[in-house]
Amino acid sequence: MSPLKITTRDVLTGPVLEIIGELDYAHATELRDLLPTLPLQAGQRLILDLAGMQFCDSSGIAALIAARNHAQAFHADIALAAVPAHTLRILRVVGLDQIFALHPDSEAATGA
Repeated sequence: MSPLKITTRDVLTGPVLEIIGELDYAHATELRDLLPTLPLQAGQRLILDLAGMQFCDSSGIAALIAARNHAQAFHADIALAAVPAHTLRILRVVGLDQIFALHPDSEAATGA
């Protein structure tokens, strides 16, 4: 099991969270706990860069939805960048690809 590492950086459009490792039952609360500490303003975009995410279970999907809800509470947008194929398949099966903006990488997400 790979531990979860989340790095945060700010860009002009808003915060970018790089999620590395496993976003699973044992670690999803780390993302949920980080959300209230993010400096997010109306009109900004929260970007979750998933390029380094190795695994995502239903708890991880729930944490992604919590991030979306957090962004919406601040009248901000959210985008997922570099979603791994196995996670993208899940998002498509359950229809979450229709509520998340998906981008090939975080640079594309900041410019979109």
